[in-house]
Amino acid sequence: MEVHLVDGTYELFRHYFAVPQSSDADGQEIAAVRGVLSSMLSMLSKGATHVAVATDHVIESFRNDLYEFYKTGDGIAPDLISQFPILEDALEAMGVVVWRMVEFEADDALAAGAAKAAANPNVDRVVICTPDKDLGQCVVGDRVVQLDRRREITRNEAGIIEKFGVRPTSIPDYLGLVGDTADGFPGITGWGAKAASSVLMIYEHYENIPKDPDSWDPSIRNSKKLAKILFDSWDDAVLFRTLATLRLDIDLFSDIEELRWKGPRPGFDKLCTQMRSMDLHKRATALAEKLQVASN
Repeated sequence: MEVHLVDGTYELFRHYFAVPQSSDADGQEIAAVRGVLSSMLSMLSKGATHVAVATDHVIESFRNDLYEFYKTGDGIAPDLISQFPILEDALEAMGVVVWRMVEFEADDALAAGAAKAAANPNVDRVVICTPDKDLGQCVVGDRVVQLDRRREITRNEAGIIEKFGVRPTSIPDYLGLVGDTADGFPGITGWGAKAASSVLMIYEHYENIPKDPDSWDPSIRNSKKLAKILFDSWDDAVLFRTLATLRLDIDLFSDIEELRWKGPRPGFDKLCTQMRSMDLHKRATALAEKLQVASN
């Protein structure tokens, strides 16, 4: 059994900028929602059985209380942000489990969901569907992998190391040093990606880095400069690492079978009529019937 956990926020954004605008029966912009629903049906038709989608129901999270410059919903186009609740309702009507995040972020839900699913012995692999860098910290061997659906790139633990130069467990430390512009924190000036990866590949976390640069591994260049910058900026580095660390203490589901797709729910046809997308209803119904036949 494979479990697919999808970054609904990313999917809505990418479809918003990829498909022509289109409105529903009331004039509400709906093209990105339809694009995500179609994409999810394609995933299901290719064999995905246990699926959940995490969304940022509210863009701001607890991290905004920790750092005033953390990302907010400012600047997001109104006709994009207005599609979030529509997407959530539409996915649920289509029979897909939706995790609507308010205090936490969608990325936190993906991380917590992946950890819970991976702990189930009946699960062979967990696929986290997002290209976001911070989700790299959730990758475990070949058991929990990250999938960039748009580019069709799957990264296991070796893939994360190849891309970032650090193990998945060091991704929060890495992002704390180099920053994450998408999330609004700058990292530590003077620490680039190359320096961060060379140090963290050896020491894994900040706390393991010797304060005396003369005792650093000899393969690390500019150790005195890097040590001074890090320890002079220690509080910022720890704060940024905290911002990049995904939370696992979120109760999302009790039984893995709660994530199994069983077809559209009653009312999905009306929603598709409202969206002027009856083809989605036909596809979902046909797929559900096919899966039912296959399971008999």
